[in-house]
Amino acid sequence: METLKRTLSIFLRIIISIILLIFLFRQVDKKALFWIIKNADKPLLFLAFFIASVNYILCLLRWEMLLKAVNIRLPLKRVIISFSGGTFFSLFLPSTIGGDFMRSVDLAAHTKRPSEVIATVLLDRLSGYIGLAVLSLSALLFGWRFVQDRSVLFCVIIITAILIAILLVLFNGFLYSKINNFLRSPNAGKIRELIKDLQKEIYIFKHHKKIIVNNLIVSILIQAASPVIFYIIALSLGVKIKIIYFFIFVPIIGAITLLPISIGGLGLRDATTIFFFAKAGMSKDLAFAMSLLSFFFILFYGAMGGLIYVLTIHHRRLQRNQPPPL
Repeated sequence: METLKRTLSIFLRIIISIILLIFLFRQVDKKALFWIIKNADKPLLFLAFFIASVNYILCLLRWEMLLKAVNIRLPLKRVIISFSGGTFFSLFLPSTIGGDFMRSVDLAAHTKRPSEVIATVLLDRLSGYIGLAVLSLSALLFGWRFVQDRSVLFCVIIITAILIAILLVLFNGFLYSKINNFLRSPNAGKIRELIKDLQKEIYIFKHHKKIIVNNLIVSILIQAASPVIFYIIALSLGVKIKIIYFFIFVPIIGAITLLPISIGGLGLRDATTIFFFAKAGMSKDLAFAMSLLSFFFILFYGAMGGLIYVLTIHHRRLQRNQPPPL
C-alpha cells in the first residue's frame, strides 16, 4: 500500500509538471524560445554552470560540517555518495525534502546513528532556509523602490513567518512541550519519540555556536549564488535588467519551488519565474528560456548524482557489513 501511494504521488507530480509545461508552451512563441536558447552566449552559460558547480560543493561541505559537529567523521567520499543520492532523488521525490530523506536513510544505515544523521540533514536544510529568508528580506529592503508590489512582499512575509515558526518549535522549550502534548495518542508514539530524539540532537548544536555561525555564512553564500547564476544566464540571453531584481525574485521562486507538487520543480519554477520577472519587464519567452536553462543545470547534477549513487551500490553494501568509524 505504501509503495502504491509513493508511485501514485510521483505519477501525480509528473502529470502536474506536464500540465504546467503544456500551458506555458502555449503562452510563448516556441520557435522564438528555442532560437533564444540556441543562440545563448556559451561562455556566459559556462560561467553560470561553473558557479552552480561551486554551489553544490558548498552544499556538500555545509552538511559535512554538521556531521563532524556530532562526531560523525566519515571519509569525504562516503559523504559525497549520500549527498549525490539525495541530489538525484530530489528530482523525483517531493522537492528537496525527498532528497533529504534519501540521504538521511542512506547515511543512517551506514553509521547506525539515525537520529544524529537526521538532525544534521534537518539543520542543513534549515540553515539554507535561513539564508534564503535573510537574502529575501535584505534584497526587498534595499530594492523595494524597484518592485513596490504587495504580492512580492506577501511572499517574503510568508517565507519569513514559516521560518520563525520552525525555529520557535525546535529551539523554544515551551512551544516544543506544547506540541509534544498534542502527540499523546497511542498512535503517535513513534512520531513523538522521533521528534523528541530530533530535538535532543538539535540541542547539541547549541554548544557549537562557531559551527552554526560558519554554517549560516556558507548558507547565505549559497543562496546569494543562485541570483547571480540566474543573472548570468539572463545576460547570456541578451537580457539587461538590474541585478537587484534577481536577488529579490530568485529566493522567492526557490521557496515556492520547495512545494512538493511537481517533479524537481519543473513547470512550477518556470511559471513563477515568468510571473515575477514580468514585473521587471522581461518577456515570457526570455523568462521561460532562463528558467529552462537553470533547470538543465539541476537536471545535469541530479543525473551525475544518480550515476555516482548507482555505481557505488556494491561498495555501500560492503560497508554496511563493517563497523562504522568512531
